[in-house]
Amino acid sequence: MGDWAPVIIGVLLFVLLTPGLLFQLPAKSRGVEFNNMQTSGVSICVHTMIYFGVITILLVVIGISITIG
Repeated sequence: MGDWAPVIIGVLLFVLLTPGLLFQLPAKSRGVEFNNMQTSGVSICVHTMIYFGVITILLVVIGISITIG
């Protein structure tokens, strides 16, 4: 069976790191804002770099693997 770790971790991180949903870093007026649902280009770039770093650490460095079956 295939490895489901990239799918599960990718979806979970995508939901958690969507800019403006839980938090936005950097915000328009402050450093961090919570649950404001307004994004900027800089915020999207920062959240993309965080996403890439976390998913790389979890899947490549640590080597998390989830197999079903």
